[in-house]
Amino acid sequence: MNIDRDASRPLSTMLAFLIALVLAVPGALVAQTPEPPPEPPAAWGPISINMEEIEYPHPVEFMNFSVYGQDVRIAYMDVAPVGPANGRAVVFHHGGSYYGWYWEAQIEALINAGYRVVVKDRLGWGKSSKPILPYSMSLHASNTARLMEHLGIAEAGIVGHSIGGQMATRFAFLYPEKTTHLVTVNQIGLTDRRAGRGFSPFDGEIDADPEMQSAYEADVRTDTRRYVEWKPEFLKHLRIRHGQRLSGDWPRLAYVRRLGGNLRSMDAVVDDWPHILTKTMILGGEIDGPDFPDNARRAVEILPNAEVFLIPNVGHNPHEEVPDIVNAELIRFLGSDPNESAGKSGR
Repeated sequence: MNIDRDASRPLSTMLAFLIALVLAVPGALVAQTPEPPPEPPAAWGPISINMEEIEYPHPVEFMNFSVYGQDVRIAYMDVAPVGPANGRAVVFHHGGSYYGWYWEAQIEALINAGYRVVVKDRLGWGKSSKPILPYSMSLHASNTARLMEHLGIAEAGIVGHSIGGQMATRFAFLYPEKTTHLVTVNQIGLTDRRAGRGFSPFDGEIDADPEMQSAYEADVRTDTRRYVEWKPEFLKHLRIRHGQRLSGDWPRLAYVRRLGGNLRSMDAVVDDWPHILTKTMILGGEIDGPDFPDNARRAVEILPNAEVFLIPNVGHNPHEEVPDIVNAELIRFLGSDPNESAGKSGR
């Protein structure tokens, strides 16, 4: 591919063209592994808070229900296995800054291994409704149980990344009969840090008109530290966050995020661990803060039936950074007998 490098073309226009090319053609220019641009390209326009403009790797369906007196809907992908089915299902939970579509590589690997794969956007995020209500770990767990019942899935392997790992853990705690295996991927909250921090209830104040350059720079700092090796396809996360701040409905999304963001200050799952008999794997990239590897190993010692698998030189999002390694471990672990003991030694 030849790219016109006409010196008369403004640099900002050229950057916008390159970013648009990368987003349009996944994997394009990967060998160059550029860092994110210093400012959001002009081509990055608004994105709705329900992400109508964002295509998911498989058809999105909706489950309608009522909670706290409000009519809401949860978006999900329900992907059938390719070839012979193995009779097993897996339900994925995304992290706090992400959406169901970023499990694409895991969906493809597992459906090709015979699994039925369900990936939801949790309530208040992605393509799901954005109601104003009291969010909690247990609410999100109950919504997963409701979705499984809606789809006729009696039991499944439950997988969650980052704060989604906490939600998956709470699900296994509340619904052990529905959980065959539990996998957390770089879960946050491996220690309970609430003691001594006090509590500040949400007062309803939000930044309805953020300074866009500062917000973008903060997003770049957050995202680049989550990967050891940055790849152009990760720009899609920055594109969505920036675009949603440009949406006319941004104040509502900001309000919902503040409500959901209080989860970490209100709840912890470490006390759930001794009661979770489900076969569990704590999986993650080692480069995720100085204490993640030690905390992961400590969690495995407390969980009654758990193993750990840590990936050297990989960051917070290993399922994006080294999907082949993560996929192989998921297939190995989810395919194991749930009644057998997990290997405590792990990696």
